[in-house]
Amino acid sequence: MIPAHWLYCLMLLLPIESCRILCQASSKSKEKVTSRPHDVCDGVCNNNGTPCFQSCPPDSEGNMKFACKAKKWHKVTETCHTLNTHSIFEEDKELYSVQSSDSTIRTHMFHRELKTIMDTLMEKCPKDLSCVIKGIERSPRMPGNIAVVVQLLHNISTTLTKDVNEEKMQSYSAMANHILNSKSISNWTFIQDRNSSCVLLQSIHSFASKLFMKEHLINISHVFIHTLGTVVSRGSLGKNFTFSMRINETSDKVTGRLLLSPEELQKVPSAFQVISIAFPTLGAILEASLLENVTVNGLVLSVILPEELKNISLIFEKIRKSGERKSQCVGWHSLESRWDWRACKTIQENSRQAVCRCRPNKLYTSFSILMSPNTLESPVLTYITYIGLGISICSLIICLAIEVLVWSQVTKTEISYLRHLCIANIAATLLMADAWFIVASFLSGPVLHHNGCVAATFFVHFFYLSVFFWMLAKALLILYGILIVFHTLPKSCLVASLFSVGYGCPLVIAIITLAVTEPGKGYLRPEACWLNWDMTKALLAFVVPALAIVVVNLITVTMVIIKTQRAAIGSSMFQEVRAIVRICKNIAILTPLLGLTWGFGIATVINGHSLAFHIIFSLLNALQVSPDAAVDSELRECVHRFCG
Repeated sequence: MIPAHWLYCLMLLLPIESCRILCQASSKSKEKVTSRPHDVCDGVCNNNGTPCFQSCPPDSEGNMKFACKAKKWHKVTETCHTLNTHSIFEEDKELYSVQSSDSTIRTHMFHRELKTIMDTLMEKCPKDLSCVIKGIERSPRMPGNIAVVVQLLHNISTTLTKDVNEEKMQSYSAMANHILNSKSISNWTFIQDRNSSCVLLQSIHSFASKLFMKEHLINISHVFIHTLGTVVSRGSLGKNFTFSMRINETSDKVTGRLLLSPEELQKVPSAFQVISIAFPTLGAILEASLLENVTVNGLVLSVILPEELKNISLIFEKIRKSGERKSQCVGWHSLESRWDWRACKTIQENSRQAVCRCRPNKLYTSFSILMSPNTLESPVLTYITYIGLGISICSLIICLAIEVLVWSQVTKTEISYLRHLCIANIAATLLMADAWFIVASFLSGPVLHHNGCVAATFFVHFFYLSVFFWMLAKALLILYGILIVFHTLPKSCLVASLFSVGYGCPLVIAIITLAVTEPGKGYLRPEACWLNWDMTKALLAFVVPALAIVVVNLITVTMVIIKTQRAAIGSSMFQEVRAIVRICKNIAILTPLLGLTWGFGIATVINGHSLAFHIIFSLLNALQVSPDAAVDSELRECVHRFCG
């Protein structure tokens, strides 16, 4: 026997696959609703995973879904809508009103309503699509209504395959303008289909690409969507599309500009249309509906160009003109529904605007700038970093010079030789890491020198890892000296082992990271010469080994303290005091030496927006007191002896 849901689907002439999906969704919905019989979602809740559903206000259809978070009900989705054939076309209400409260019937009626609206639209105003504008513009911008308009715009863009004139584009833009209003941004968060904003962007672009201009210039301007178009030909002197729009009613105007150079226009074989569409609020809507952790900091510019135009220049005025963060030029990846930095390159930037060079194609047709979420800039951090690096470099050079001077005095025994070999290599690798860090900082900026940046990042990665691995080698040497009789292994074998750990391991990690990520252009961050995080997680190739070594070194410090405590058992009070002093020295020397200060870097990864965490980490990391503290205690007596 055919289920009633299937019969209803077939009566509506829906495809079989659609029936299956709708019926499965409806059965799940009914189970969830019956599991929470109450209609009002308020008060305290328990986190058992069961959602709560609440009816929509009077004169609207759909429901509101709530989920329990932190013992409170929070709205997740809302399907409340008032738009139907009657409300749009003012026809007989009884003919189109939905009386049933069953969620399955409402779902089917929603699709039936869209089909009826489309049929009526094509019947009443096929030439200009204007007969739906008043009904849509007077409807409240609730999530369900936004979803109806998005689906309607999508259906129109797929139904009309040709003969899109300026009048139709005017009406289409008016419909889109209603749901792009800045007052509706928060409601996009609750639309059931998270992809609605992507569908809207794709639908507008698809519809505009079918536009045929009778004149050589088109200018369709609404508050939240502005379309400019012209006809270009080979030999043109260049084209400039400039938009000036408000983000909301109280904000100042923000400009966006599309530039087509004469050199690029030489590639156009004949006369061709160029259309650009500007959206002041679409960036925030994409962020809200997709729940992305990015901030669009300019207009979104969608372009329709001939395939021969491979490069365009875009100038974006920043919405937030704070100089604390850099901007990142991006293109919208239409298949993956995300902003992609590979589509564009930042050419110039200042506190007010950014200049981008972008490569439009079938995947990338819309562009904007993002406020970089991972780059926290502050004059305090800059001063701390460079002053600290200067002090560290000078101290490291002095450290290495002293090691050279007193080397014969402090390496008379095998264990002292190996210990000072570790100290010298820690100082040398840290010195090289600091030097390459300075090189990388000069290569970073709005315009990245890619090859130089790759080389600088590789050496910074390698030498900082070497610092950690030499610290690990030092820790293993200390453990070896405490737990095992030291002279059981030949000196040459121990030296080879130390160099294998100190340089071999980081070299392998650095080479593998570069080989795996660079072919896909995922080795570098778009805004700095350092390992990528957002795209390939290449930064893990530094963070994971570093944190693992910190844990090993913590264990080493603990074991050294335990050993020194045992040595103090049974001794006189004076010897106990000396043992305690020796323990304190171990903590004071081994802790920074073995890399514990780098553990503060975890806070900057977890909370990258905290200036306090960045300042603490920069102070500890830039000054790099580790080798200096170690050398001070190790060499004080030797320097005294050497100097007579």
